[in-house]
Amino acid sequence: MKDYLGHYPKSLMASAMGVSRSGFNKWLSRPDSSRTQRKAEYARRVKETYEEFEAIYGAPRITKELNALGFPCSENYIASIMAEQGIRARNGKGFKYSRHSLTMHNVSDNLLWRDFHAEGPNKKWTSDITYIWVGRRWWYLATVMDLFSRRIIGWSLGDSMEASLIEAALNMAFKRRKTQPGLIVHSDRGVQYRSQRYIDRLRGKGCRISMSRKGNCWDNAPMESFYSRLKVELIYAKNYASIDEARSGIFGYIEIFYNRKRRHSANDGMSPVAFEEKAALAA
Repeated sequence: MKDYLGHYPKSLMASAMGVSRSGFNKWLSRPDSSRTQRKAEYARRVKETYEEFEAIYGAPRITKELNALGFPCSENYIASIMAEQGIRARNGKGFKYSRHSLTMHNVSDNLLWRDFHAEGPNKKWTSDITYIWVGRRWWYLATVMDLFSRRIIGWSLGDSMEASLIEAALNMAFKRRKTQPGLIVHSDRGVQYRSQRYIDRLRGKGCRISMSRKGNCWDNAPMESFYSRLKVELIYAKNYASIDEARSGIFGYIEIFYNRKRRHSANDGMSPVAFEEKAALAA
């Protein structure tokens, strides 16, 4: 009955289930049991660990991570939580690799080599995708960052990790910025970033394509740092129940707070927008 509140009147549901309305209201106001609270806490930590390791870890490794952090649990307990939440490791039995996904075509050299300093706007961009839990399922956020100011200049939120997600974020960035040939656009080696349409889009703009070394997240450290802040400061705190709420919250965080208000250590304590404005005045 609790799951259908707002969809049907309480009196109708109580009558159909053969319970009193007053009894149902009393049950709703009763605090969760310690067992329920513990499971909710572990479900949250399972999702956080799953995101942290980019959907690679299954129940055995997540169990080890939580035990190491001081949260005792069994593999069966974690497996049951993952099954309830619909969480499965990408490299587990439930994930099937196609012959196409195993190929490593369109791999580019790492042109940045962790040199994240840029002499001006639109010299070096970086892009990535992260997982965000909304309601009862995963959504995916693709972003494009200008390394000069650490400003997020393009982003897209979708329900799949297809190449169209990163293309939408890239198109937003190109619409907002005037670029010149020679712009370095960095990413990891994900299959989305190796799609021919994405590669052709960058080459059509005269961009130089750069990719992290295999399995090396530090080669894209600024974006990893942004995602960490986003999740701690927004996603985990809000625990969005609907995609509309999540989309609105992410818009506010990126466009209003992070880009225009949040002080960044790489910008001498200024926000990305303020740093770019100061640089424009000095030019």
